[in-house]
Amino acid sequence: MHIKLYQYHIRPENEQELLLIQQKAGQIYRKYIDVHTKMLKNMIDETKWTEISFFKSVEDYQNKLPLINSNPDIQELYRRFESLLISDIVEEDYEDWL
Repeated sequence: MHIKLYQYHIRPENEQELLLIQQKAGQIYRKYIDVHTKMLKNMIDETKWTEISFFKSVEDYQNKLPLINSNPDIQELYRRFESLLISDIVEEDYEDWL
């Protein structure tokens, strides 16, 4: 299993927009690839969010990502997402061992 972890900060007043963007993006991703995503909001820093996405394999992720990124709707959603950010995005890759 391949796991992508993203951490970023947004203003609290943009939470509903973030969740709407993530919901729409998830629908697009699932047209191309089997993915399950968890959205976590930090309990101490209300601006900090962690997104964890689970994919079948790194190969599956790498093969399908170009198709997903070529979708004009996903490009527009990413632009909207970027407009919400008040920090850089921290991106990490993991593999499941258990």
